[in-house]
Amino acid sequence: MFFIMGISQGEKRLSFHQTMVCKACGKFGRLEVFMTYTNFTLFFLPIFRWNVRYYATATCCGSVYLLDNDLGKKIAKGEAVTLTDEDLTNNVHQSKYGGDLHCSHCGYQCSADFTYCPKCGNRLL
Repeated sequence: MFFIMGISQGEKRLSFHQTMVCKACGKFGRLEVFMTYTNFTLFFLPIFRWNVRYYATATCCGSVYLLDNDLGKKIAKGEAVTLTDEDLTNNVHQSKYGGDLHCSHCGYQCSADFTYCPKCGNRLL
């Protein structure tokens, strides 16, 4: 008898959208929230998750902000939450407005003048 098990990384977009003026670029845009996690699978069925983190990304410039876990859990449950500038203090990266880019597909770090990831070819935000 053998077991098929594994550990994998996952990402899930949450059904949360909020329009606001972006604090990174100053343009009018929308915030979208997603969560990342690591899970253990047994026979291709997820058994449990750990290392859950919540992020908000701005659609206007691609800036990504780390959210507080309590706030992220409320969003994941579907509660009515309004994000403020104080909630968006931990800027993970700013795509076109300073700093280096990180590919959302493979995580490769490249300079801000790239449009596509040189490693996997994914379009950068």
